[in-house]
Amino acid sequence: MDKLSIVIPAKDEGRALAQFLPRLRALYPHAEIIVVDDGSTDDTVEVCSDAKVRVLSHPYSKGNGAAIKSGAREARGEYLVFLDGDGQHDPADIAGLVDKVNQGYDMVVGARSGIESQANLARWSANSLYNMLASWMVNRKIDDLTSGFRVVHRKKFLSFLYLLPNGFSYPTTSTMAFFRAGYTVGFSPIKVAKRVGDSHLNLVRDGVRFFLIIFKIGTLYSPLKIYFPISVTMFVLGLVNYLGTLAEGPRFTNMSTLLLLGSVIVFLMGLLSEQITNLQYKDTNTETE
Repeated sequence: MDKLSIVIPAKDEGRALAQFLPRLRALYPHAEIIVVDDGSTDDTVEVCSDAKVRVLSHPYSKGNGAAIKSGAREARGEYLVFLDGDGQHDPADIAGLVDKVNQGYDMVVGARSGIESQANLARWSANSLYNMLASWMVNRKIDDLTSGFRVVHRKKFLSFLYLLPNGFSYPTTSTMAFFRAGYTVGFSPIKVAKRVGDSHLNLVRDGVRFFLIIFKIGTLYSPLKIYFPISVTMFVLGLVNYLGTLAEGPRFTNMSTLLLLGSVIVFLMGLLSEQITNLQYKDTNTETE
């Protein structure tokens, strides 16, 4: 594919890039390759210079998502390839994603499979839950919601840049945003190797992020689909609690009142969130230069 830009976020990934970039350049000698140095303290910049690829440097670490956004803004290709700089992704898999894009997809995500493709059992379990929840939200099977390896139409991706967080959850956000806007999203199987060096993930911090992503999936696609079942559950519990007290006389207990009123409030919150979400996507057809 002509006009392909490859964007690689990197923080202290000098060792991995030294092995990775020569292979990438050999496979795609004419592609624009941009490494976004997210405040590295190692030899990342020197390694990129030796490999003759373009480097964008952040003066301090802003996050993986911020690096992706910096690279996307500077890229000039019609399609963007995003992949990690830690040596996990095989450059040879880019061809499979590009082939699927040529079939008419606006975004193609490299899909990992099996526990061996994840850092550990906890990560595999969390990602499996993400995939199930997202599949339910969009009524389509999602093979890998959180993969950072993807090919996407640049102008369409730029139209969602304001939605993307600066942290590690940019893949989730961008995938759900494309589904929400009615764009075509596909998945292509990829091989994943063990990363070079230590992971930047933290168990406690990313455990909290796990729960936040669950809610973000819902609010990005259709908030009412999350709020409505909660509202109905609260209403039914309130009604059951009231019926259970009828033997003592027809009166509302504090618990019944709390649950029934809470169900109405939760429903209205979902309805309002749904309208706000609709406003977020009202200008996504605007072409971005």
